[in-house]
Amino acid sequence: MAEPSSPRSPLWMIVLALACEEPMHPYRMQTLIKQRGKDHVANVAQRNSVYQTIDALVRAGLISVRETARDENRPEKTVYEATARGREVLLEWLRAALSQPAREFPIFPAALSTMDPRIAPELRGLLEARLQALEARLPALEQTWPGLPRIFLLEEEYMAAMVRAEIAWLRALIDDLRTGRLKAPTRAELRRLAANVPENMGPPSPEALDRAARGAGRRRRT
Repeated sequence: MAEPSSPRSPLWMIVLALACEEPMHPYRMQTLIKQRGKDHVANVAQRNSVYQTIDALVRAGLISVRETARDENRPEKTVYEATARGREVLLEWLRAALSQPAREFPIFPAALSTMDPRIAPELRGLLEARLQALEARLPALEQTWPGLPRIFLLEEEYMAAMVRAEIAWLRALIDDLRTGRLKAPTRAELRRLAANVPENMGPPSPEALDRAARGAGRRRRT
């Protein structure tokens, strides 16, 4: 496997970071991921997720087998460690992830963009259910850990901030639906809008934005 320019999933970054920390076997990785709350930021719902990620990182040359041992009456245990290149790649991934917003495609915005008129009667109730789920999730993200430096809780702090922002937005949206300020489109309205949308309609290109900014600057100077 060619060396990836970015982690294929958050779990790739977590597992590689653990292998850089010290040599360890997959079961210890799984234990540390849960003990440290990393299962909040990486999907380990499937039992084999960590093993599959390890296999992929081995094929990419980022981690390697340190040793294989078998205790009496216990399964064989393989210990993995980061390669020299793996340690460099982890830093590259971290620098990119911390400095550059990634283009991510979560399912919720996709659902919002696919507003089927048949869902209109349920829309407010569905959003209220989502709001309740987020409100129930928030206390766990806001939990304090006495004695633990803030630097080790930044991911929880970030996720809590994102959840609070979505809660505020959902409350305003639900209120707009409740008062009638916002209504879901009918099928006829969607057909009419689709028929009237220009073929070239879309967000402005970076070049167009740059030209507009230069034009605005010239107008301010004159």
